[in-house]
Amino acid sequence: MDYLRAQATEFLRALRRHRESGPGTGTGTGTGTGTTAGANGTSGAPGRAPQPGDDVDAARALRRAARRISGTLHTFQPLLDAAWAEEMRPELAWLSGTLALEHAYASRLDRLLQALHRLSGSTAFPAPRPTGRTATTATTATTATTTATSVPPTAPPTHPASANRGNLTVGAAKAGALLDRQLTLARTRAHSTALQALGSSRFHAVADKVALLASEVPLSSAGRRAASAPAPAAPAAPGAAPVDLRPLATAARERLTDAVAALPLVTAGSPYNAEALVHGLSPDPAPHPQDTPWHQVRLLLRLHRYALEVLAGTDPRTAGTAGTDGTAGALDDSVDVRLLAAGEALDRHRDASEAAAAAAQAARTPRIAPATAYALGVLHADQRHEVEAARYAFQHSWRKEPIRLP
Repeated sequence: MDYLRAQATEFLRALRRHRESGPGTGTGTGTGTGTTAGANGTSGAPGRAPQPGDDVDAARALRRAARRISGTLHTFQPLLDAAWAEEMRPELAWLSGTLALEHAYASRLDRLLQALHRLSGSTAFPAPRPTGRTATTATTATTATTTATSVPPTAPPTHPASANRGNLTVGAAKAGALLDRQLTLARTRAHSTALQALGSSRFHAVADKVALLASEVPLSSAGRRAASAPAPAAPAAPGAAPVDLRPLATAARERLTDAVAALPLVTAGSPYNAEALVHGLSPDPAPHPQDTPWHQVRLLLRLHRYALEVLAGTDPRTAGTAGTDGTAGALDDSVDVRLLAAGEALDRHRDASEAAAAAAQAARTPRIAPATAYALGVLHADQRHEVEAARYAFQHSWRKEPIRLP
């Protein structure tokens, strides 16, 4: 499958960029092996000084390629060598999940501090502390955010003062400091874990297998028979795969459709979700029971989008840019605006639900002041409202007719 080989090449290219971005990447212990180095046929840029954010972009590209390879293995597994696919999928999931944690904690902290500022009107919140290889980029982003959101001391208040807002302002600064300590610690640990993972033999093994995938895709007996079958009489569309992948892609779409049908879309279209409110007031630290099916739909939607990319023979995110063979990319008509909007809504749903859980966890810290606990409770409720808003946005976009980009 050309799509798998292309994503493997992107993985190796991102790995090379990550290794060349400087000693702060933690790959100086020898990330690449003889098989991995140069496997994509590209060379680095000798003499080029690493730019701020190069390592962050490379890590994001690594995660992106790993997710797409793993998702393709899941959807089109009947055409691939079963033992090889079953061995690769958990390793790619481990890699993408490990690399995503540091960014997730940083984004969560930024989201919660921005929400506290919006709710209380106070500017006395600690800026997220950059750590490790993202220090330069994080410092720049934090400075820009602080500049954009800070209010001069002489400026009039944005919102009229009220008793509730005054009480919230009292505990908001301490709540922000508490969240900063907890999430920065978690981010630092995630950073260390990512560095250890990128220097481990486990990662070397994954990189070597991806390097082999860039040149040859292990097929099952059914996949080999399909690949060796005579070409159809009708000419295939430009970029179409010689193997008929549509039945497996259709199965992925049906799994998504069934999962969406099981969602309470009627409840999501209502401005008031009493069941969610009751659980939000509960001291139970377990994950919100309504979130799990929505997270599952998000994963299935991602698999469906990847299957469409395989059928189209192109990655919509890189459409319009130069392709891997040097030709200009072309945007395929299979890009569905409805799917993109639904995916963005589900991403916001995940971010808000995880931020609400972080606020609730901070509120359970022993011996915090009542004003701090109150601010964290208001923050938790605000993020649960964001969850409901994301669900409404999803059902609103999902029920629309599919729209194709021109």
